[in-house]
Amino acid sequence: MATLKKDIKDLKGKKAGSAELDEAVFAIEPNVHIMHHVVRAQLAEARQGTHSSKTRSQVRGGGRKPYRQKGTGRARQGSIRAPHYRGGGVVFGPHPRSYTIKVNRKEVKLALRSALSAKQAVDSLLIIDNADFEKPSTKAAVEVLKALKIEGRVTFVVSDDDVNAFLSFRNIPTVRMIPVAEVNVYDLLDNKTLVLTKSALSRIEEILA
Repeated sequence: MATLKKDIKDLKGKKAGSAELDEAVFAIEPNVHIMHHVVRAQLAEARQGTHSSKTRSQVRGGGRKPYRQKGTGRARQGSIRAPHYRGGGVVFGPHPRSYTIKVNRKEVKLALRSALSAKQAVDSLLIIDNADFEKPSTKAAVEVLKALKIEGRVTFVVSDDDVNAFLSFRNIPTVRMIPVAEVNVYDLLDNKTLVLTKSALSRIEEILA
């Protein structure tokens, strides 16, 4: 298994060792088309699709002809609930539907590998030793960002049981925290810096390698 070296930092920004990244996960040629396809599917899946408008047969009223057919000098009308009337039905309006885009597992895994490789290629990937906080503390979380020299939007991928880390970072608007079990292409890409804990890295490589 081909590997590449990556420094591991602690929460104070100091080197705490090195990690061997699997090149099959972090050094492939990013497939932009697949990443785009999977992100589109992910965003589409988040849409409820419950929007609805009423057609002229569903709106209330308009049961009789508003005025006689001939002799008034006006255009003939059959109902005051026709689309061109105020309060009338909507033409080609939205109706409940599913926005689901089908994506198979191989495409998702390729997209995840592509996203991780893209981050590594532009040096926007950081590996930290852990995300252990003794207690929830936003102040401590801000200090971690300063120590790691992180600016702008950042995504932290941590272990599922790093509860104090979640509570510490949740009030910082530029930080997104996701457990490793919920890793997805959109969250990996939608940031300036991607940070993985060592345990999250191991889990990701176990799934994708």
